[in-house]
Amino acid sequence: MKRALIVEFTKMNGAGNDFIVMDNRFYEFSVSELSQIAQQLCPRRTGIGADGVLALATAEHPDADYRMIYVNADGSEGTMCGNGARCLAKFAFESGFHKTAVHMQTASGICEVHVSRDAPVRIYLEPPRDYDSSIELNEEVPGAITSVHYLWPGTEHLVCFTSSVGQLPVGRWGERLRHDPALRPEGANINFVMLDPESPDTGIHVRTYEKGVEAETLACGTGAIASAVAARKSGLITSDVCNVQMPGGMLTVGLEEDRVYLEGPAEFVYRGSMELDILE
Repeated sequence: MKRALIVEFTKMNGAGNDFIVMDNRFYEFSVSELSQIAQQLCPRRTGIGADGVLALATAEHPDADYRMIYVNADGSEGTMCGNGARCLAKFAFESGFHKTAVHMQTASGICEVHVSRDAPVRIYLEPPRDYDSSIELNEEVPGAITSVHYLWPGTEHLVCFTSSVGQLPVGRWGERLRHDPALRPEGANINFVMLDPESPDTGIHVRTYEKGVEAETLACGTGAIASAVAARKSGLITSDVCNVQMPGGMLTVGLEEDRVYLEGPAEFVYRGSMELDILE
């Protein structure tokens, strides 16, 4: 049985990584219902169009100010989304959480976020875990890739270094590597990374194929973190602050001793309402 419901939403993006954002403190949608909503609204020709759905929810942890629920465009729940977390923090700030430093509960843990009305949004996370610079994949790695690294900055990532990313078939290579049997069952987001030719010690260029979206996105926050950390650990960059150029814009990753941060734009695009059919 279906029920029709008018839902208010806000369209936001962080460096081109775009989201449908809603205040779930009012609607109290379950993850299952948010999954249905994502599959209805995220298609770009038949819905609003987005990489995923963000829901602002009441915190379940006493140390958190609020909670983020993130659902990918295909309806799967994501453990962490760096650009999504920054966008949700900006949305929460405009919704009454006016502290400049807040603690956000996510499926991967609690993170600290610094947000204000006009400045870029910065999110602090624990250093990525499970770093593996010698992971062996079942599929043959394309010859243009010089090294492959695995790590978990809140979700699964594979970082593939190459000499140039501009003409790479990201959709084709990303889809194949994302489903490599060595990465089962979760799979991984696939990042193709090159050093910035103008500032090779401090900058990289990244293109990312995102699982859950199952396509290249204009930016990926956790992908920026994974790529910067892998570049630093492998000695390709020397700076503790890395400028990450993605197709949708620039993100900054800070590599501190006991944590990392992601900083960049979080922008409102428009607000609207839509009638949804929710299965009961």
